[in-house]
Amino acid sequence: MTIARIEHMVRSVGPVGAGRRGAYMHLLLDHLTVIDVPPWDLPDLAAATGCDGVCLFLHAMSVLPRMADYDLVTDAAARRRVRSRFQERGVRMDLAYPFTLHGRSVATDFRPALDAAADLGIRAVNVLLYDRDAGRRHDQFAAFCEEAAGRGLAVGVEFYPPSLVPDLPAAIAEVARIGRPGRVGITLDLLHLVRSGGDVAQVAALPAGSVLLAQLCDGPARVAPGAREAEAARERGLPGQGDFDVAGFLRALPPDVPVSVEVPQEEAILQGEAPLARALRAVSAARAVAARAVAEGHGPA
Repeated sequence: MTIARIEHMVRSVGPVGAGRRGAYMHLLLDHLTVIDVPPWDLPDLAAATGCDGVCLFLHAMSVLPRMADYDLVTDAAARRRVRSRFQERGVRMDLAYPFTLHGRSVATDFRPALDAAADLGIRAVNVLLYDRDAGRRHDQFAAFCEEAAGRGLAVGVEFYPPSLVPDLPAAIAEVARIGRPGRVGITLDLLHLVRSGGDVAQVAALPAGSVLLAQLCDGPARVAPGAREAEAARERGLPGQGDFDVAGFLRALPPDVPVSVEVPQEEAILQGEAPLARALRAVSAARAVAARAVAEGHGPA
């Protein structure tokens, strides 16, 4: 089946719409869902699956060995190629990875990567915080946010149980210290919410403007603690096909928050399945559970 035919089928279904305020759900394709694809091929996959935009990695990472070998931070020609492909397809770049602040980090170290993100026209950057010194962590994160703001970039703090921002309350506190609603917010990953012991009631109670972007997947109610990092990076469940309250999560989100389909499928890669097939399966599952939620009166709030 051609990409053009797939796009026609997706358009015929129409948008996943409407919550209590009639919101359109901005659906994004996360790079982790098709981790073996270089960034210049992402807009074709996003368009083929009917996604408005993508979340992408600026460079390859050794901890994700399935990634293609590229570096958009240092390779200006590759950035031009990526920018051109996204413009041709009319697909947005909503969020860039990876930005990790640890004990040895200085905010100015990230200037080349932030420059690259701004050059690409990316809306926001995603940050993980690992510095054990709380005062230094707060100071460096504030300085990082200043660097990003100077380039027109929003910042999303992703809480992650192994990090020093392990859960949603910790992320709320980090964001509140900065005091820039809508520009510095939370990257809200449903997997991390569940694995950190959180629930959708916490999401529904969040202050306005505190969620920058949400990430959608599914999974079993429990996994062994030693398997959680592999689950997060390599193998997540399709939305609506596990034990998570995906519909409740969508209901709790503000209506303007983009939702990224983040479903790494390591086993499918090992079996030789094409990236387009994996993207279609993940996005179709997200659309199906969102449509059911809307039909039941539980769309994005």
